[in-house]
Amino acid sequence: MKKLSCKHITAIALIAVIGSGVFWYTRASQSKPADKPTSGDQVKAALNVTTIKAENSDWPTSLTANGSVAAWQEAVVGSELSGLQLAEVRVNVGDVVHRGQVLARFDSDSVAAQLAQQKAALEEARAALFEAQSNVERAQTLANSGALSAQQTTQYAVAERSAKARVLNAQATLDMQQIRMRQTQVLAPDDGVISSRTATVGAVTNSGQELFKLIRKNRLEWRAEVNASDLLRIQPGQAVKLTITNGLTVDGKVRMIAPTVDSATRNGLVYVDLPAPGAVHAGMFGTGEFEIGSAEGLSLPQAAVVIRDGYSYVYQIGKDNKVTQIKVSLGRRVGNRIEVTNGINENMALVAQGAGFLADGDTVNVVAAPTAPASSAVTSPAKTHSASAKVAGTSTLASK
Repeated sequence: MKKLSCKHITAIALIAVIGSGVFWYTRASQSKPADKPTSGDQVKAALNVTTIKAENSDWPTSLTANGSVAAWQEAVVGSELSGLQLAEVRVNVGDVVHRGQVLARFDSDSVAAQLAQQKAALEEARAALFEAQSNVERAQTLANSGALSAQQTTQYAVAERSAKARVLNAQATLDMQQIRMRQTQVLAPDDGVISSRTATVGAVTNSGQELFKLIRKNRLEWRAEVNASDLLRIQPGQAVKLTITNGLTVDGKVRMIAPTVDSATRNGLVYVDLPAPGAVHAGMFGTGEFEIGSAEGLSLPQAAVVIRDGYSYVYQIGKDNKVTQIKVSLGRRVGNRIEVTNGINENMALVAQGAGFLADGDTVNVVAAPTAPASSAVTSPAKTHSASAKVAGTSTLASK
């Protein structure tokens, strides 16, 4: 192998030096930090927002209570006969019935036989009475002629009175048997719906044994347990909004307040009439709100309130258009507005739109709110008590 000349060695060294320089220059260029943003970029607004102030409005006040739904009145339909077998049951639980409707029927063969026997006994007693009356008439004729003594006449008169008594007794016994015959049919005592049935075909019952339960008029009521200190705030006729455990909401009206208070719990019962049953059933548990008046309170559009980690916040616009996050407590909702019970006052400038994209300390750009068409104007709570009453029925508790 030929030895490299000095020129070749020099050329190779020069190429190596140039390549090394290019490599380190490229690395240095890639690792060079980016240019720092200008001061103008640092103060650029995070978001365009509109402002709003809380409004002071009249809000309906309410009292909350718990209780159970029950039948207004539940009639027990029982057997009036002993020793008879149920031959037929015509209704079941949930059936709507009317006053006088046949619910069940007992086997009436034995009662019918006793009824026929008693009719015959009555006829026999009437025949005996007829004979006694005839004897009295003949005795009076003979007594007038002196052929019959006064003692014998008296005996015929006594026999007549005894015959009359036996007729009355036989008639009463016949009436009793006719009643027993009617009692072999179990009738509904009122209009309503069957809530319970223990009657079974073939069963032999005793007198007074329960066969059915009937919710009279199909009427239900909510029995609210209210603390004694709050009972004076409730009056008959007040509106109540009842929420059942399945989320169903029902409107009711206070019918009456119990005259006594439980000595152990210090709670009294308030009876609230409910509309015709639909999805509400006796035995359900519910929470109700009694509408007892109105009170002033601050409110905001719901869009101005942000819910994070289970808490509610609003953003106040301060100096240099920087926002401050404020924790608030919420109350009721009416339409698209929500009551704020704590944390703000009516003089604060707050973010109306876009609050959900902000964080504490962000800088914003305040812009004018767009003019809304008349047809889409936002409805706020009424500022008078009369107007407040119109929206009271739609208020619900807001979650914090």
